[in-house]
Amino acid sequence: MKKIINIRNEKETDYERVEEITRQSFWNLYIPGCNEHYLVHVMRSHKDFVPELDLVIEVDNQIIGNIMYTKAKLVDESGEEKEILTFGPVCIIPEYQRMGYGKMLIGHSFERAVSLGYDVIVIFGKPSNYVSLSFKSCKKYNICLKNGTFPAAMMVKELNPEALDGRKWVYYDSPVMKIDEQEAERFDESLEKMEKKFQPSQEEFYIHSHSIIQ
Repeated sequence: MKKIINIRNEKETDYERVEEITRQSFWNLYIPGCNEHYLVHVMRSHKDFVPELDLVIEVDNQIIGNIMYTKAKLVDESGEEKEILTFGPVCIIPEYQRMGYGKMLIGHSFERAVSLGYDVIVIFGKPSNYVSLSFKSCKKYNICLKNGTFPAAMMVKELNPEALDGRKWVYYDSPVMKIDEQEAERFDESLEKMEKKFQPSQEEFYIHSHSIIQ
């Protein structure tokens, strides 16, 4: 029987479910436990949050995934700023992963972002998850961090061809991304207990997140 798939904006009545599936999706993936569900919880009220790009994907009327965007910026060597986007957390609950739902959700969000006038997205992630979506190394677009480095995990997508012209840019994400670890822990303690443990994916994340392209 064909599944009914729907992508729509998140509603306030979805908040608890979205936080729950975010927690399930990231638990023990990058660190023992996770704090992405806390980020989702605090992100919605931040000035850099883009509510039009807060999307859920439903299968047979059940939410199975979510993507959220915040505004970020690029600053060139003369001080000129360019407003761009970053997304994350993005998740599909484990039992629906590797079925194409994540790409469907992300692709839909790209169309929405273009309609809102955005032309560049910068993200941090596992390259193998995103190069098929036309993300490329930040080095290829001459986009670095404030310290001048080009992280292997930092990737760029031009939503419109030639949105970037090759000049050097420094990337700055939203302050909302700087999570208060103690507050995140306190928030998690109010939820159903889940076991924190080590998984090989955490070492893989450490390697990716600390690798620099020369």
